[in-house]
Amino acid sequence: MSEEETRWRSARTEPSRNSKKEERKKLSAALGDLQDEYAKTRYNKATNKALGMLRAKIARAKRGLEAVGKRKGGTGFFVKKSGDATVALVGFPSAGKSTLINRLANTDSKIAAYAFTTTSVVPGMMEYKNARIQLFDLPGIIEGAHIGAGGGRTVLSAAKMADLLVFVIDAIAPGQLGIILDELGKLSIFVNRVRPDIQVQDSRGRGFVLEINDSGLDKRTLEAIFAGFNLFNSAVRIRQRVSEDELIALLGGRSCYLSAIVALNKADVVGGYAGVASALSRHFSMDVIPVSAMTGFNSGVLVEGIYKKLGIITVYLQPKDGAPRSPIIVKKGSTLLTLANKIHSRLGEEVRYAYVDGPSAKFRNQRVSTAHVLQDGDAVTFKL
Repeated sequence: MSEEETRWRSARTEPSRNSKKEERKKLSAALGDLQDEYAKTRYNKATNKALGMLRAKIARAKRGLEAVGKRKGGTGFFVKKSGDATVALVGFPSAGKSTLINRLANTDSKIAAYAFTTTSVVPGMMEYKNARIQLFDLPGIIEGAHIGAGGGRTVLSAAKMADLLVFVIDAIAPGQLGIILDELGKLSIFVNRVRPDIQVQDSRGRGFVLEINDSGLDKRTLEAIFAGFNLFNSAVRIRQRVSEDELIALLGGRSCYLSAIVALNKADVVGGYAGVASALSRHFSMDVIPVSAMTGFNSGVLVEGIYKKLGIITVYLQPKDGAPRSPIIVKKGSTLLTLANKIHSRLGEEVRYAYVDGPSAKFRNQRVSTAHVLQDGDAVTFKL
């Protein structure tokens, strides 16, 4: 490359780099000012509305700063999703995630008796009841992950792409579960929670209109939060309780809702593992399955628990000519139309009805409409 060409390329790229740098600097300064103002404002009834607006503005500023900071060729994790469902194993270093994924999915994740062995996402495939379930062995997280400790933000962001989280908790240190849930919550990742039913529409110049409010928050607080996102003309319906933090995360597009279960590992070395599992289950309202990744104890129970929590079922296509049945995995609650569309979009348009034999049928080969809800083990014969 000639010296002239080098100068030309530098001239083209340098303003862009400087521009991004300046933009990040301005956004960081603005965010700092907002956080300082929030810290100095004392909470009372009179300042409640102002504080709500400040929190919303801080969330919006953080989102803008993250967007500017994104760049190609980063060091984040990426694994292409495949199979019928995706499960991420999340836990502290040396909790036994690598040993567990090796046992469940026959992978070759590196194992050692010291922390931070896994430094990248290790995928594996597990087959159960005709379902192909992809497992991710994520690097271990530590306390402070939400602010980047141990690369935690990247790890927890990678977990968002999963259909289910399996928290691998050392039975010797059950307190790890509370720390992990706290770290996830600080990144607006909500576990085993239903996404709040919130509808926001344009109020057509009528300002902030609160049509339904079952949130538990007063109108002044809600109006301030929406104003913080410049949603001044909004018709709002909130049909269930929601905290200020969760509402701000939802409006800012930062929230994520995931299902999870707990694999209480190293049960073979903890005599009272059943009591530990029961206490964790009661306190966190989660399914807790004692296992031993090393010996294989309860691995079958864990696989069954993963399958059930994923909410998937197996149905079979039954050709009229008596050919072998073909298994297909769909979400629990799927209708005949959902199944047809999964096979091919045109099939969904052309199918008129079907014959179903199995748990959802009242009798053998029941004729059903496309609105019929399927159950695990049903055999279906389509009629076009």
